Amino acid sequence: MASAELERRAVTAVSVILFVIFGIFIMPEWFFAAVVTFLIGMGLYEFYGLIEKKGIFIYKYIGILIGILIPVSIYAKFEPTKGWELFFIAAVTLLFFVLQFIRKDSSQAIVGISTTMFGIFYVSWFFSFLIKIRFMPQGKLLAAFLLLVTKMGDIGAYIIGANFGKNPLITRISPKKTFEGALGGLIFSVSAAFISKLYLGFIPLFHLLAMGVLIGFLSQVGDLCESLIKRDCGVKDSGAYLPELGGILDIIDSIIFASPFFYFYLIHFNLI
Repeated sequence: MASAELERRAVTAVSVILFVIFGIFIMPEWFFAAVVTFLIGMGLYEFYGLIEKKGIFIYKYIGILIGILIPVSIYAKFEPTKGWELFFIAAVTLLFFVLQFIRKDSSQAIVGISTTMFGIFYVSWFFSFLIKIRFMPQGKLLAAFLLLVTKMGDIGAYIIGANFGKNPLITRISPKKTFEGALGGLIFSVSAAFISKLYLGFIPLFHLLAMGVLIGFLSQVGDLCESLIKRDCGVKDSGAYLPELGGILDIIDSIIFASPFFYFYLIHFNLI
């Protein structure tokens, strides 16, 4: 790995981390929600852009608008009825079918509706759990824990993989990812969880380590899932906004699956 490339990646990664810390601890809740909403909007724009490269007809901007409504409704605590999220899913699915009724061409109807809905689930709904976590008691610390564990896993996988990686993980999905890198990322994630006992004293160490393993594993699964999508669409990065790191999806992919599982783990074991 060229030192110049490594330096650019390090500078970009540190800048992103500092911005996240600023958003969590310094700025008010609305700012954090706005940042998450912005990332979701950009992430959906990238995701749908990838799908369009495959020639699939989708309702790109309607999907982005609906995706943005999810974090906004969570921030506004908008829940007019019990089970609102399930009703929302049913209503959105119906909307896309109605849009297909007024479309002149019926080709790709199923794949178009399915892919548009998948983007809303994958990018918007899952990532929006960050806002739910932030609004929990001690939410600032919990959000910081999630981001620290996931990003330390990313850093560990990159460092160990680049220097010691020899055995490919899943070549057809991501040729550069190795078993050594995956193990290094998991070790970094668990280590970050262990260190977090310093500011999460109200959570037993056993649960911190268990969450470190869970989040570390899911963050790498999330990374592989996005790599699979990019591989299928024939692109290397989802975007080119951040030097050496790619697009927004390349930044948030490790958090997408970790967020809801972390949220439900906290709820299930009454840790907050």
